[in-house]
Amino acid sequence: MKQNLQQKIFFRLLSEKGIERPYSEYKFHSDRKWRFDYCFPNQKLAIEIEGGIWIKGRHTRGSGFVKDMEKYNNAAVLGYRLLRFQPNDLTKKETINTIYDIIKNSR
Repeated sequence: MKQNLQQKIFFRLLSEKGIERPYSEYKFHSDRKWRFDYCFPNQKLAIEIEGGIWIKGRHTRGSGFVKDMEKYNNAAVLGYRLLRFQPNDLTKKETINTIYDIIKNSR
């Protein structure tokens, strides 16, 4: 499934649950170029899609893993809650329900 189509499905599933569309590639740090794959800034909820898990991609190699830890720790200092999913999880019912539950409980 192409990411563009997957993203459209993700946004549609969120909309069906009454969840506003998240920002894509949201820059969350004033000094660094870090971005979240998706973000709900009003709820300080970030979503990262961790690709390349099974093929030794950037997120699972040493240097990429360490850089991700730095990014995620800085996000936590700024008050963000972070959800991490693999690409195929983006359109799963469980993923949408998890996002819904967090947003519902933060109102």
